Amino acid sequence: MTKTLIVPGLDGSPAPHWQHWWAATDPSALMVDLTDPAHPVPEVWEADLAGAILQHPDAVLVGHSLGAVLVARMLTRWPQLRVRAALLVAPAETEGAARIGGFGKIPEAALGVPATVVASRNDPWMGLSRARHLAGAWQAGLVDLGFAGHVNIASGFGPWAFGKTLRDDLLDQTAPAQAMPPGHRGNAAQGHAHA
Repeated sequence: MTKTLIVPGLDGSPAPHWQHWWAATDPSALMVDLTDPAHPVPEVWEADLAGAILQHPDAVLVGHSLGAVLVARMLTRWPQLRVRAALLVAPAETEGAARIGGFGKIPEAALGVPATVVASRNDPWMGLSRARHLAGAWQAGLVDLGFAGHVNIASGFGPWAFGKTLRDDLLDQTAPAQAMPPGHRGNAAQGHAHA
C-alpha cells in the first residue's frame, strides 16, 4: 500500500486541522513529526522529512503551508529520494517573513514527480498569481479553490475529503517507483491543471 506522508506547516496541524483528520482516518497516512514546529530550522526539518521518506519509499507527500515549501525544497534538492507524487496545499511565502525567514527563497525548479498545487484567491500567506507561478515552475497542476483563505481551521476547513480525492488523482497518474527502471522517478511532473 502506498503511504501518504502528511507534512504539517508552522506550529503543526493539531486537531481539528484537516491534516490531523486525514492522518486519523486514513490507514495509509502518517503525520511527519517535524522538530519544534513553532521554531522551524530548515535543515532540521529536511532531515526529519528525509528520514520519513527513507522509511516509506514511494510515498505521496501532502504538505500544507510551510510543509508544502518543505516538500518543494526536498524534491528539488534531493532528487534521488523515492517519492511517488506531491500535493502542495496553500504554500506559504517564506522570503522576507520574519518567523520563517530561515527558509529563504522558495525553489523554482521542476519537482520531478507528478504534483498538484492547491491555492486560494484570498490566502494571506500567498496570492493566487504567485501560487500559479510556482505551479508552473514546479511543472505541477493547479487547483484554484476560490476564496478559501489559507485552507486551514481559521478559514473553515475541518475534514477535507477533497484533499484525498486530489491525492487519489495523483496516484492514478503514477506507477510506484519500484516498478520503474533504477534511477527513474515515475511519470515525471505530469500533473493535471485544474481551474
